[in-house]
Amino acid sequence: MEMDLQSQLLLKHDKHNMLCIREYIGSDPERFADLMNQFFSGGYRIQQRASWAVMHCVDRHPGLVGPYLEKMIDLLDQPVHDSVKRNTTRIMRHVEIPRELHGKAATHCFRLLADPASSTAIKVFSMYVLAKIVREEPELGPELRLLIEENLPHASTGFHGAARKVLQTLNQLGV
Repeated sequence: MEMDLQSQLLLKHDKHNMLCIREYIGSDPERFADLMNQFFSGGYRIQQRASWAVMHCVDRHPGLVGPYLEKMIDLLDQPVHDSVKRNTTRIMRHVEIPRELHGKAATHCFRLLADPASSTAIKVFSMYVLAKIVREEPELGPELRLLIEENLPHASTGFHGAARKVLQTLNQLGV
């Protein structure tokens, strides 16, 4: 049974609908490509909802996102809904980021972490992405540590918990 993804995304913004979309897409690269087309070229509301569906699909089938990862990272610097940034950084936290995208991913995540307007979730996911990159690019460690420490005095409880874990990782890496 075929699904009109755009209509389905607009139907209802709830978890049940997102899970229906995830089940429809499964591990099918063509169906996932259709969802990514909605993600990249849909309007503001479509993009917001598609980002949630993409995250759910990638949770189950991380390999699907590979061909789209660079373009997703580029969206982090665009005027998109916070949910797009949150879901993109969450996806980046859980998938392998190719070495050739480390610089671009790190640049965007450092900016999001430093931005006072970024939500706690965006900052936390950005912090985890950066910690993952630091494992292969240890020269970025001191900058990450400094930025985390600068944020701590006025940060939320959620940020503090993630910061503690990331700082512990940096200590273990010796950076």
